[in-house]
Amino acid sequence: MAIHEVFMPALSSTMTEGKIVSWQKSPGDKVEKGETVLIVESDKADMDVESFYEGYLATIIVPAGEAAPVGNTIALIAETQGEIEQAKQKASSASASVSAPAPATQTVAASPVVATAVMEATTVTPRNGRIVASPRARKLAKELNLDLATLTGSGPYGRIVATDVETASGRPAAPQTQPQIPAPAVSQPVAKAPAPVAVAVPLGQIAPMNTLQSAVVRNMTASLSIPVFRVGYTITTDALDQLYKQLKSKGVTMTALLAKAVALTLQKHPIVNASYVENGTQYHAGINIAIAVAMPDGGLITPVLKNADQIDIYSLSRTWQDLVERSRAKQLQPDEYNSGTFTLSNLGMFGVDLFDAILPSGQGGILAVGASRPQLVVSPDGSMAVKRQMQVNITCDHRIIYGADAAAFLQSLAKLIETNVQSLTM
Repeated sequence: MAIHEVFMPALSSTMTEGKIVSWQKSPGDKVEKGETVLIVESDKADMDVESFYEGYLATIIVPAGEAAPVGNTIALIAETQGEIEQAKQKASSASASVSAPAPATQTVAASPVVATAVMEATTVTPRNGRIVASPRARKLAKELNLDLATLTGSGPYGRIVATDVETASGRPAAPQTQPQIPAPAVSQPVAKAPAPVAVAVPLGQIAPMNTLQSAVVRNMTASLSIPVFRVGYTITTDALDQLYKQLKSKGVTMTALLAKAVALTLQKHPIVNASYVENGTQYHAGINIAIAVAMPDGGLITPVLKNADQIDIYSLSRTWQDLVERSRAKQLQPDEYNSGTFTLSNLGMFGVDLFDAILPSGQGGILAVGASRPQLVVSPDGSMAVKRQMQVNITCDHRIIYGADAAAFLQSLAKLIETNVQSLTM
């Protein structure tokens, strides 16, 4: 018999504290092994936290709505009902550890409480015969009739996530709310993209930052240490706009078209898809396009279209729509928003003509995309015509990428969009 401490888990490598969204169990409730006990908001997502032990939730130390540093005690689980009162008596010392956590060696010496059980897996090895996987991955594996024991996890600390199941099945699973391609589906025009919803705050008061906004602050501050330069380019989009008109009734989005165009261009310019590391340049094996998405309650997140150069435009569009829906519901796994190798920021959907984007830490480049507008263009022979054009601006890490590299990348991107746009459908 024992009383187990429930610790605030580390759900990502950058997470320093977590906010408890809700407790799925109340004090005194029976807890089964593998059952979700609470939901924690990490930097950019809400994640289920499961128990690896059976017992009774004796007492909650950190209630829903409050935050605690990673590793601090947030609740106690008793193995038997008779130990619940004993656990409640220990709650005061556990609460003290939330505000002033002691080193692990001191905690063990000071208390007989067994430090276990509600945290992310640290290995892909099954614990007590149980595979460590997210609830969405389990549901998807059941739908696709896949055995989780045969999969390798790519999530935090080796956890099997939904994308692992999709990859193993050989095809991305379409969201249940979306029709199958090529069946027609209605998609919203890019120009009608919803603006972020401003949170009402009384004037003259300070609005505290939420977890996501705090994560953005840390990331942007880290970006200040990177030496960057920017290169702009004008791209004629008549062919791209025409292709979009042809495909939008089939569920294809302009965001997916742009991501696909960038990914195919990165195939020819791997240095722009690389990143700086302490001992050299990291050339990434995959082309993972991260795309900035504004969150309704403030901040932004960058869902990732993995291996975007290898996926057909219809599947890419379905995957993107699913990622956006789940990001705004805070249901993304960390690997779905922190695995990008190049970032795309499209403020053109809001009518912005030109802007600079801040380079994300750990990547070599980010492309800022402006709106496509009719322009009077003078051809080399002196003739004039009205063409649709957009301004793009790339921000690069100057430690590994140079001006000529960025210029060559933009030239290739323009050539693809202007003269070979049909390659996006192949």
